[in-house]
Parts: sequence; C-alpha cells; structure tokens
Amino acid sequence: MTAEVTIDEIVIPQTLDDPSGPDFSGSIAVRNAVQAAAFGTNEMFMPADDMLPFWLDPHEPKRLLVARIDGRIVARAVVEHTLESSEIAWVTVEVLPEFRAVGIGSALADRAEGLASDVDRIVVYAPLPDASGDRVHPPTGFGSLPADRPEVRFLIARGYTLEQVERASRLALPAPALPAAPPPDGYRVHQWIDRTPERWLPDMAALFTLMSTDEPSAGLDEPEDVWTVERLVEYEQRRSSGSREYLVSVVEHVPSGKVVGLTELAVPADLERPAAQNDTIVDRANRGHRLGMVLKVANLLHLERERPGHPSVVTFNAEENRHMLDVNEAVGFVPMGFEGAWKKVLR
Repeated sequence: MTAEVTIDEIVIPQTLDDPSGPDFSGSIAVRNAVQAAAFGTNEMFMPADDMLPFWLDPHEPKRLLVARIDGRIVARAVVEHTLESSEIAWVTVEVLPEFRAVGIGSALADRAEGLASDVDRIVVYAPLPDASGDRVHPPTGFGSLPADRPEVRFLIARGYTLEQVERASRLALPAPALPAAPPPDGYRVHQWIDRTPERWLPDMAALFTLMSTDEPSAGLDEPEDVWTVERLVEYEQRRSSGSREYLVSVVEHVPSGKVVGLTELAVPADLERPAAQNDTIVDRANRGHRLGMVLKVANLLHLERERPGHPSVVTFNAEENRHMLDVNEAVGFVPMGFEGAWKKVLR
C-alpha cells in the first residue's frame, strides 16, 4: 500500500452536528464493518447516534484514535478508563478487513497502548470468526479460539494472553413457546420502559454495582464499578438522547420490599434491527429460586407485547457462566459467534 496513513485523536463530539461529528460517525462505521466481518451478520450494527450517549459518560472516559488513507477513516482505536480504578484500561483496535496486514493495526495499537501506559494492565475484547485447526484455550477451561486467525496471532505477538471466551447468542423472534416461569411465592415482577421509578432507584444502583464484580471475569481482574442513585439517574437521562428504548423487568422480594434482580433489553426504533440483551442479575441472597429464568421470560414477553416486530435478540455471556447459558438455551438462544477477552500485564 503506497498511500500515506495518518493517525489522529478525535475530540468526542457532544452532538453529531459538532465539527468532529462526521469523524465520530466514520469511526462507528469501522466498528460496524468489523463486527459484521467477525459475526457474519449485520445484526451487530449500531448507528452513531445510539453510540454517542455512552461515549459521553463521565464515569467511563474514552479516547478515540482514527487512521485515515486519502482522508477516509479505515481503522480506529479506543482507549477507555474508569474513575473507579487507575489500574486497568480497555483498548480496542479495529481495522476494515480490506486494509489489514499492512501495519495499520500495529501503528494504532502502539499509539493506544501508549495512551494506556500508566495502568497496570490492559484488557482487549476482540471478536473473530471461528475456523478449524489448532486452538488457543483460556485458563478457565471453557471455550477456545482458532490459533491461526490473524486477530489471535496479532494479540499474542503483542504480549496478550487469552483469559476468557465470550459467546454471542441469538434468539430468533417471534420467540417459540417460552418456558413457563411464574415468580415463586414471596416474589413479584415489575416492569417499565426507560426510567426507573423513584422507589426502586437505590435497589437498582446496588444491582448495577454488583453486576460489575459478580459477572464471571476469569483472570481479567475487573474492578468494582460503583453506581449511586445520582449516577443511575444521569445515565438514564443521557441514554434517552439515542433512538433506543430500554425494557426492564425486575423481581421484588415481597417480604423485604426490595428489588433483588433485574434484566434489561435495549430496543432500537428500527424494526429491522435486533434488540440487545443487556444485564441480567439476581443478588446472591435470593439465588436458587430460578429468578433468572423468571426475569428473562418476563422481559421477552414484555418485548413482544410492547415492541413487537424485531428479528431477534442478541446477547453475550462468558463461556464459564454455565448458569446463564443454561437459561438462555432453555429460552431458545443459539450460538452465533465468539470473542476473546485478552490481558496484557504492564507492571
């Protein structure tokens, strides 16, 4: 490739009409193309206006690098930190398939890792197509990735180790007959769209905090991400500027009057796009009552009742999270692809 490659850091726009809005949108187009190539479907597509609210989250500051050829954005790198920890950064490097293997990914990775050099470790989540041949296995013993894929060779060469395999799953809609899942005695299901009712805000903030450490993270050493009521209110207000709605089902432990479990679907306005299954969690004291199944079924019925017509629901789970995979498989989810979670220790 003889054309000159330039790499710039982009100012995150407050709106897509800002001067850096077109560059931000161009970076999201790269993200969408990489996801489509990895999973063999356009169902991972996200428009820039849906993504931007999450880039403006002050609790998860991000930096964006783009690589251009003749003015066209052909690759991007994202560096994300959290206010809760100075020990870890998350890095993403994505290159359009037709511009790979010419050094663009390496140049972006060098710059991105330089921006993250003040942390103890870097974590990378990288989707990729499956392939035959030798496999790379994480220490968890669950799942594996094809050793000869360029993405795998690239990360190993840069000093990353595979810590976890995540499964992407898809549920075709309308869903087949869902398993009966009424709440057990002493529990009650509540549902809403978008904004959490004020009475449940403290309980929901506690569950979001628990989600940050309770979800299996293998050897990634993910830090606790503390949610307060104020943060939850700001988050729900900020995401309302996008085009997705959020369908929520929670379960109340009636004797205590507390919400002890939640599940959430992000539902785009465009009926050709799938809904995304976000967090599902039940607090430790109330497990063993099949409340995860109760919540999943309740929210899928909520979706079909309130926002029907979408082609599918997509979700991600760690391969070692056998309990949640069992729930998903019982509901009708099937595997559609994988991504690796990789770690590089700096010090």
